[in-house]
Amino acid sequence: MRAVTRAQVFINVPWYFSVLFSMVSPFLTERTKSKFVIAREGNVAETLYKFIRPELVPVQYGGLSRAGELENGPPKPASEFTIKGGEKVFLEIDGIEAGATITWDLVVGGWDLEYGAEYVPAADGSYTLCVEKARTVPATTADADAGPLHNAFTAREAGRMVLSIDNSGSRKRKVAAYRYFVRKPSA
Repeated sequence: MRAVTRAQVFINVPWYFSVLFSMVSPFLTERTKSKFVIAREGNVAETLYKFIRPELVPVQYGGLSRAGELENGPPKPASEFTIKGGEKVFLEIDGIEAGATITWDLVVGGWDLEYGAEYVPAADGSYTLCVEKARTVPATTADADAGPLHNAFTAREAGRMVLSIDNSGSRKRKVAAYRYFVRKPSA
């Protein structure tokens, strides 16, 4: 049985490709036009997320899939979300037990925002731990070599992890995806 192709997605094409396509498109039927998608430079990840899950999109195109990752079975599912311009988003990961190790990946299409992580223990009188100090992630580091933000933390006591993504320095909407794994402490 043949696989059904919903659309051909063109990424990293020269600027004149979209000009040529717009010149030819009036002569194409709507059905034919709907089979071609051109991802412009600023929204490649957002376009690919419409057709492919973020955990299956390769790192160089703004996804979470690394080479050799599929050898260990299917990748862990990722969650997508949108950050509006001027907005700050807090992602909370609850239910972390004492001694558990939490690992997370975060990728944002477009970058140029602030990112930080902190651990909030559940016990009264405990202090919040700064896992990763808030720092600016410039757009230039969002290339294929940098990949998604990746970090791990081992909790000493039960609590929750809070990832903060601040897009207040930009007016543009950005699409992001994250996933996390919590490894229970060995008994």
